Amino acid sequence: MSVPAFRFSRLLTVQPQDIDELDHANNVQYVRWVQDTAAAHWHTAYPPAEGHSYIWVVREHRIRYHYPALLGEELRCTTWIGEVRGAQSQRFVRIERAEDDKLLCEAETQWVLLDPQTKRPVRVTPEMVERLWGEV
Repeated sequence: MSVPAFRFSRLLTVQPQDIDELDHANNVQYVRWVQDTAAAHWHTAYPPAEGHSYIWVVREHRIRYHYPALLGEELRCTTWIGEVRGAQSQRFVRIERAEDDKLLCEAETQWVLLDPQTKRPVRVTPEMVERLWGEV
């Protein structure tokens, strides 16, 4: 999957609590990093202080693991938006070792936007997509 020009990245360091009995980051940690990266991107475009209270929920994750992440390694998590349709948004995340850009994991997630009061799906607006693409 190619990475488009409109993307958001953040760095993290693999912590002792991320490590499993195989001495590398547990697969569950990758899921958390994927979700945390999506949330960080959203909160960059829509800071909580602005009073936006939309709720995003995961409909589906697809994750491909390529190489392990080890204790103390710095990772770069890069995300971008794919197709947006109705209340659904496709999001991609790549997790790479920052030192050498080695691809460790790639994910595709289908997210659904919910109204905070009714908890029912609401349309992703073109303005939302523009803000997400503009915050790179």
